[in-house]
Amino acid sequence: MKVLKFGGTSVGTVESLRNVKGIVESLDEPAIVVVSALGGLTDKLIATARGAADGSVDHRAEMAAIRARHQHIIDTLVPGQLRDSVTGRVNAMLNELANLYLGVSLINELPPKTLDRIVSFGERMSSVIVAAIIDGAEHRDSLEFIKTERWHDRNIADRRTIETKVREQFGLPLKNHVVTGGFIARDRDTDTITNLGRGGSDFTAALIASALDADSLEIWTDVDGFMTADPRIIPDARVIPHMTFVESMELCLFGAKVIYPPTIYPVFNKNIPIRILNTHNPAAPGTLITDNSAELPTTVRGVSSVRGIAMLTLTGQVTSNFPEVNSRTFNAMARAGIDVLLVTHDDESRSYSISLKESDAPKAAEILRTEFAPELSSGDLKGISADTGMAVLAVVREGVRKLSGLGTRLLNTLTREGIDVLGLSDGASEATVAAVVNDQDIIRALQLVHDSVIKSSPAK
Repeated sequence: MKVLKFGGTSVGTVESLRNVKGIVESLDEPAIVVVSALGGLTDKLIATARGAADGSVDHRAEMAAIRARHQHIIDTLVPGQLRDSVTGRVNAMLNELANLYLGVSLINELPPKTLDRIVSFGERMSSVIVAAIIDGAEHRDSLEFIKTERWHDRNIADRRTIETKVREQFGLPLKNHVVTGGFIARDRDTDTITNLGRGGSDFTAALIASALDADSLEIWTDVDGFMTADPRIIPDARVIPHMTFVESMELCLFGAKVIYPPTIYPVFNKNIPIRILNTHNPAAPGTLITDNSAELPTTVRGVSSVRGIAMLTLTGQVTSNFPEVNSRTFNAMARAGIDVLLVTHDDESRSYSISLKESDAPKAAEILRTEFAPELSSGDLKGISADTGMAVLAVVREGVRKLSGLGTRLLNTLTREGIDVLGLSDGASEATVAAVVNDQDIIRALQLVHDSVIKSSPAK
């Protein structure tokens, strides 16, 4: 049994939905299909809600456009005998959504719970429509089995409850295809509508696949698979046919926008293969993600980057104890929900640096000043500096740190062409070597490194 997830670009138009229908109906056995909201709709729902709250948006006009878009798809693709029923279900949701917008506009406030409820309508409507489009498919309401719990003022997936409820909802073997919405959830204790956040539809599909021990998870999107680099920057980037879970997580962490890293965790633990496929080019083989690195070629898998990076640097005697400084820094950042992309450490200059998103830098600097207040007071820490306008370039392959001289090769490739390397790190992962450069140099740096470590290697 497979679980297939189709994102917003896959369910955004009549043409793409016809592709979804063909893909699912061509399967040899029934599958579970997880869908996102129509492409761009979630952003539209959020923008309309915020505009209604401050009076800057005509929510009635926006609602008319949303209603027309859904009705066009229903009229074009839903079989005649189901059309009235689907229209009735979707219109009921649209009417509820319109009332929510009206309420927000009247009180000029947008409580978080109300926004979560508003955003949920995207997947609730798309899943009903897609279930009607696919011949013989059944619909399941994901609000009945995807549950969250509160943790440090955030909604997180309640994995244990989800596993139990998914097994109750989906009796195996499946008799027909089953369609459900991704992203949305209900709080385990209060039953209020919540969601799984960024990448939530991928995460929903992975949670279902894990709970049911699926044979595979297919993520259908608008690209042919993971690429060796961003093809908008590197025109001759090529599809990576096979990679490991760790490699895919690292590429996503460092800028590849194919899937969201938490998606991988539930299926990684069960060693359930993932395949990345293109809804608009279903004949393409895509990228297979498994846990077997022994079968893969020894070449570098890909090069990716993250822009808008800041570097915070601690200087002083305290940095000579790298394990302690590193542990305290990472723990402090984790408590605040701040992701650290990479670390650099220089014994000679007695410095320790972390690279993170610029938007997180002010809060992170304050956290570090609090964490290391005793050392700042004693003089063991001379100061904490912040530099912005940077980017991180990452070279990814499981076991990459065992490739003799790769870090030096990366450094030489960039400096030889006049690009300043502001930090070079093997990172916390065995799968990544990363460099910090000025943001203005990142495109040229990507081209140089891709030519050096990938283009010169034969395709595998």
